[in-house]
Amino acid sequence: MPILLPHLPDDSWRLTHLGRLLGHAMRRFDARVLQLMAQDALVPLALSHLAERDQVSAAHIHITRHLSLAGDRLVDLAARAGMSKQAMAQLVDQCEAWNLVTRERDPRDARARTVRFTETGLLWLQAFERAVTQAEDEFRAEVGEQVATVVKLGLEVYGADS
Repeated sequence: MPILLPHLPDDSWRLTHLGRLLGHAMRRFDARVLQLMAQDALVPLALSHLAERDQVSAAHIHITRHLSLAGDRLVDLAARAGMSKQAMAQLVDQCEAWNLVTRERDPRDARARTVRFTETGLLWLQAFERAVTQAEDEFRAEVGEQVATVVKLGLEVYGADS
């Protein structure tokens, strides 16, 4: 005998709510940035090959996006990226193995280490800037200048610290 289920409510909202749309858009944007970086002739070849083979992920972009040029303590970098210290430490380990970053003794606290970009890491950061600029240009071309402006302004307001 078949089981009769009560009428299920419409749950299409789960596919179209703002958080889901923002998540999809961010993943698409980050994937495009990585694709552009893999194709960038100025990216060191070894890093380009890693990006091309999907070894570099959006998670690695957290370091590129959040590490200040002056360097940061791991705990501060993790907090800025919204990640646990342990997860950020794993990303820093990988990026250090790829010569993107280095850990140096913190001059203010001998027990702490400061994460800094290497020269290769600064080349990577410049490629990141070029890729982000191109991905933003592509976004504007796809949705139109006015929509892109409204989206950017809205996200700036919504994402601002309260």
